[in-house]
Amino acid sequence: MSAQSETFDLDQMIVRNAETAAASIAAARAAIGAVIFGQEAVVDRAIITILAGGHALLVGVPGLAKTKLVETLGTVLGLDARRVQFTPDLMPSDILGAEVLEESAEGRRAFRFIRGPVFAQLLMADEINRASPRTQSALLQAMQEYHVTVAGERHDLPKPFHVLATQNPLEQEGTYPLPEAQLDRFLMEIDVDYPDRDAERRILFDTTGAEETRPRATLSVEDLLAAQRLVRRLPVGESVVEAILTLVRSARPGGEGPEARLIAWGPGPRASQALMLAVRARALLDGRYAPSLDDVAALAEPVLKHRMALTFAARAEGETVPALIRRLADRLG
Repeated sequence: MSAQSETFDLDQMIVRNAETAAASIAAARAAIGAVIFGQEAVVDRAIITILAGGHALLVGVPGLAKTKLVETLGTVLGLDARRVQFTPDLMPSDILGAEVLEESAEGRRAFRFIRGPVFAQLLMADEINRASPRTQSALLQAMQEYHVTVAGERHDLPKPFHVLATQNPLEQEGTYPLPEAQLDRFLMEIDVDYPDRDAERRILFDTTGAEETRPRATLSVEDLLAAQRLVRRLPVGESVVEAILTLVRSARPGGEGPEARLIAWGPGPRASQALMLAVRARALLDGRYAPSLDDVAALAEPVLKHRMALTFAARAEGETVPALIRRLADRLG
C-alpha cells in the first residue's frame, strides 16, 4: 500500500470518527441545554474545555446555576463528579486525602491512604478563591501533572480529570486572589452572565413547579475519552496556526504590535497550546473537522484574559483586557 493510500485511509477514518463524535456531542449539548437555560455560550465553552482535556474557571455572581451546570455536565457526560466548598479553614488534606494509622486484629499497625474528593473525574472547586494559598496550591500538581503526592507516595488521578472552579467577582473581602501560576492552569476563564428575559421565564416555570427537568446521561467515559483523542488528531491549517501565534505573541509586553506597551505581563506558550486545542474542540462541537480563523477569534478572550494584566498607565486610560483582546483578534482577518 502506498503512503498516499495510507494517508487517505487515515483521513477517512478521522472523518468517520469525527462524524460519530460530533453526533454524540450534539446530543450532550442538547441534553445540557434542556436543564441549563439562557447560558448557551457558557455551556459551549465548558464542553469545549472538557473536549480539549482542560480545566475552566467559572466567574459569576451567585445564583446563576454554576453549580448546577457542573452537576449537569457530570451526569450528561457520564463522569464521576464531586464538589468541594472552599473555605478559609480548608486544608490540603481535605482535598487530596490523608494517611491514617490503622491497627489490625492481630495488633499490627499500618498506614492506609484515604482518598480525598480530588479523586474524581469532574471536580467542582466552589469559590476557589476563599481558600488559603496553601490549599489552592494543593490543586496545582493535580491540575497539571494529573497525580498527587501524599507522604512521599504518588497517587494517580482517574482519567479523565477536569477541574471546574467557580469564583464570585463581587465579595472579595476575606478571599485570596489566585496566583498567576494557578490561573495559567485553567484552559479558559468563562464569564457567567445573567440570563435574558425569556430564559429567566423558562427558569421560573421549570424550577418552581411540581416536576423539574432532570439531566440524562448521553455519553460514557469511553465516548468522551475517544472524543478527546480525536480532538488532538483534527488537522489545523497553516493560516490558523499563524493566527494563534500572532495573537498570543501580540498579547505580551514587548510583543508584536502597538498594544505591547499597554501590557504588564502576558500569556506564555501554554496559552498557545490551550488555544490550539480549544479551536479544534470548537470545530468538532459545531460538526466541523478543521478549525477556522473564526474559532480563534471566538475563543481569544476566554483563553487569554486570565493570562494577562495591563500596566497602571493603561488602566488609568480606561483600557480593559477584554477590549484589548478584541482589538487583537479583529486584526486576524
